[in-house]
Amino acid sequence: MIRRIVCALLLSPFFVNPCLADDTFYPLLPLLKDTALTYPILNHVVQQQTKYKLQIIYTQVDRDHDNQPTLTTYQLGLNEQNYFYPASTVKLPISLLALEWLEQHKASGISATTTMLTDSASAEQTIQDSDLSNSKGVPNIAHYIKKILLVSDNDASNRLYELLGQDYINNALAAKGLPNTLITHRLSLPFTPEQNRSYNPIRFVDDNNKVLFQLPARTSTKQYLNSDKPVIGKAYIAAGKMVHRPMDFSDKNRLSLTDFDGIIKRIVFPELYPVHQRFNISKQQRDFVLRYMSMLPPSSIEPKYDAIAFPPNYSKFLMFGGVNQNVPDHIKIFNKTGWAYGHVIDGAYIVDVKNQIEFFLSAVVYANDNEVLNDDNYQVEEIALPLLNQLGNFLYQLELKRNRKYKPVLSSIN
Repeated sequence: MIRRIVCALLLSPFFVNPCLADDTFYPLLPLLKDTALTYPILNHVVQQQTKYKLQIIYTQVDRDHDNQPTLTTYQLGLNEQNYFYPASTVKLPISLLALEWLEQHKASGISATTTMLTDSASAEQTIQDSDLSNSKGVPNIAHYIKKILLVSDNDASNRLYELLGQDYINNALAAKGLPNTLITHRLSLPFTPEQNRSYNPIRFVDDNNKVLFQLPARTSTKQYLNSDKPVIGKAYIAAGKMVHRPMDFSDKNRLSLTDFDGIIKRIVFPELYPVHQRFNISKQQRDFVLRYMSMLPPSSIEPKYDAIAFPPNYSKFLMFGGVNQNVPDHIKIFNKTGWAYGHVIDGAYIVDVKNQIEFFLSAVVYANDNEVLNDDNYQVEEIALPLLNQLGNFLYQLELKRNRKYKPVLSSIN
């Protein structure tokens, strides 16, 4: 099957006119031939794609003489009903929705850099009224998003989750045509489902500590559940003890690969989508998101990160996953990754400004040979990261060799 999107570009590769799109795909497998010698892990996983629950979406981008793009998409193993745990990939839509929420409340005089103070309304909730990684010493939405996109900071995402709440998040994503997405909990915190439906009180204040806008403690009455009641594994460890049954993910987050891939395309090419399916953020906000999606941690000035703990390829699994290494200056990867319960996910818009190529690539792999969750015995270093590295490099080499009548204009990418 074929997915092909044709649209007209305006002034840069990030701005396009409305276009028509269908939802069919080419099979990717025929393109993955001859990988055995040069890309052995890729070949191994593709040969056992059912075991590794491998799903891939690869999108070629071609331009005409007016720089108008045509997108052709290929898939392998794609199945919206095959649940995987999305891990930190949910932080990307949460970040975008936080900016959209700001657009809806800008009349209150608040912006992404307004101080955001999080209070608590119950014993398990925590206060956040300072941020030493910010030169001003206080938290704000922009700084949270930087930390999310640079190093996938859990607390930063949780603070935005508490700002928005489940109702806002899930209603907004459903309205954008993302039917296989559900965000129901904070990350890496031992909260019950009921506690995750309660949200901290929040105040936005100016430099004189005057309250500009505030939200009381709130609770969602609706319970958001995965209706297919997905389970993973054969056993799991809880409270230090082995539980000999699959882990139930009915009340866990969900973000299908198609939805995840679509979110990235909504950021890069927003006008591929009807107005109501885009993220309603300003051009300045969108440029900000794209800048930090592609920025490497050592390049960040504020917040500042140690290059040993957070090397250049820290969150660039496609093409550069695995051992610490540099990322060439001419390659820009606008992406978000996730990693939990044996699942490793990366979704990206990859650009080579020197060789004038561009493509989208999203993939998830499950590397858990013993099918036990929470035992920290996953084949991430042996299988998952090499697989994503080799997949990205194989398709990058394919893109370098692929004939294009017109090279893309990528001058606005830096």
